[in-house]
Amino acid sequence: MHASHDWPLGLAHFTCIGVPPVDLVRLAGRTGCASVGLRLYPAFPGAPFYALPPGSDAFREMRRALADEGMRVYDIEFVTLGEDFVPASLAGILEAAAGLGARRLSVCGDDPDRPRLVARFAELCDLAAGFGMGVDLECMAWRQVASLPDAVRVVEAAGRPNGGVLVDALHLSRTGGSPDDVRAVPPGLVRHAQLCDAPAQVPGSTAAIIQEARAGRLSPGDGALPLAALVAALPPRAVLSIEVPITGTVSPEAHIQANLAAARRLLAD
Repeated sequence: MHASHDWPLGLAHFTCIGVPPVDLVRLAGRTGCASVGLRLYPAFPGAPFYALPPGSDAFREMRRALADEGMRVYDIEFVTLGEDFVPASLAGILEAAAGLGARRLSVCGDDPDRPRLVARFAELCDLAAGFGMGVDLECMAWRQVASLPDAVRVVEAAGRPNGGVLVDALHLSRTGGSPDDVRAVPPGLVRHAQLCDAPAQVPGSTAAIIQEARAGRLSPGDGALPLAALVAALPPRAVLSIEVPITGTVSPEAHIQANLAAARRLLAD
């Protein structure tokens, strides 16, 4: 178990998705984040994302900002593996991600054909491996892969050494999971966990669960999720990041600072 002061905290782009990548890196540097995630792919049709094509001015500016701030990109998001998903379509995004130093690609599974989903996850892992990256599968209540044990089954069936699962505190809770489920994941599969909080009560409909995930998350400690037990269940090398989408009129900087402070209080306890 880490002492809290040396457990670095990353910043998921969704925490302040309106902030473009270069500004995000500067903000992360100013607030003391250890890494950033970047949303380079729309999480659902019409969702915000940022394109950083390799060799473009935006890509070069991003590399300069990372160097200036001593900041690293940990993961790239967020890809849904649906029934029409073509792994090769992500080659350009993976090339950009690798050029920015990213380690992981975050995905969810939404293909009802399980053998096809497993095959495409494996294919995506192989493609990512060519860029020195891995792929983490995240469960969500409204997707086909709707629990942490099910995400583990897909990753194990794919059998790729760079495949893993992403543990999101809210999705874990809303899919009926617990820190015990995290403890039960085979060693080496959990590389990344995202922290946020929420009320104990699960929203009453799928639409409400989706709405909560996108706009209703609370800062760590402001809800009732078993975050201390979750952190204790994580492997020591898991990367932790804050994923609490900004709402209201607070500035992105104040929002990040408040969430970092809340997470550090949680880790200190």
